[in-house]
Amino acid sequence: MNRTATVSRVTRETTVDVTIDLDGTGTASIDTGVGMLDHLLTALAHHSMIDIELSTEGDLHIDDHHTVEDSLLALGQALDEALGDRAGISRYGDAVIPMDEARASCAIDVGGRAYAVIDVEFRADRIGTLSTQMIEHGLEAFSRTSRSTLHLAGVGRNDHHVAEAMFKALARALRAAVALDERRSGIPSTKGAM
Repeated sequence: MNRTATVSRVTRETTVDVTIDLDGTGTASIDTGVGMLDHLLTALAHHSMIDIELSTEGDLHIDDHHTVEDSLLALGQALDEALGDRAGISRYGDAVIPMDEARASCAIDVGGRAYAVIDVEFRADRIGTLSTQMIEHGLEAFSRTSRSTLHLAGVGRNDHHVAEAMFKALARALRAAVALDERRSGIPSTKGAM
């Protein structure tokens, strides 16, 4: 089974190219022009065991909004396409990740129902050049195009730790959700379709 996808997203504001392999080893090649976003997406790849190649050229002379949003929209679309009809997957995943004083929890359903509940309050406006507002907005965009229900929360005193713990929790939950279940061959829904 080939669970890979390549997505190109081109707008007047950004150009995004992403390729993922759900059955990879967690390798990452990320270049968005926003250093902290690169760091978070690299952690996502590493801890989910999903190979991610993502490059974005965006209008960073304005701000990071379009770059972050479009990068995560394209990544979510790639996840949706790589999952195909979702036959044989576990579908659900959850994780709790500590990082020093910070802690994040994530529950995800990759069953085709887009909804996001992101519960986090950051202390500062930015982590490096990444607007902390864009973390929540980007994750909502990812949930929408991946057609996933995402519940993700983070607490802590250090914004970098909180954000990183959140992406690691998402990674571990995704790893469980997209895993193939050897006992299931069909669609993981009592409806028989997703």
